[in-house]
Amino acid sequence: MYGWAFLFAIVALIAAIFGFSGVAGTLANIALIIFLIALVATAVFFFMGWKAAKAVDRKL
Repeated sequence: MYGWAFLFAIVALIAAIFGFSGVAGTLANIALIIFLIALVATAVFFFMGWKAAKAVDRKL
């Protein structure tokens, strides 16, 4: 998902250079939303993995 956010940010930057401010703003907002979703998902999966590792450690 970070790749998608990076791609949208680059396309937004290129659109801004060529003067498409409306498209650039929309793509920048999409990139930000995707980045935030990816950041939250990373934190959730890290926490779930940490809890699972602790549960496995207890059983060993």
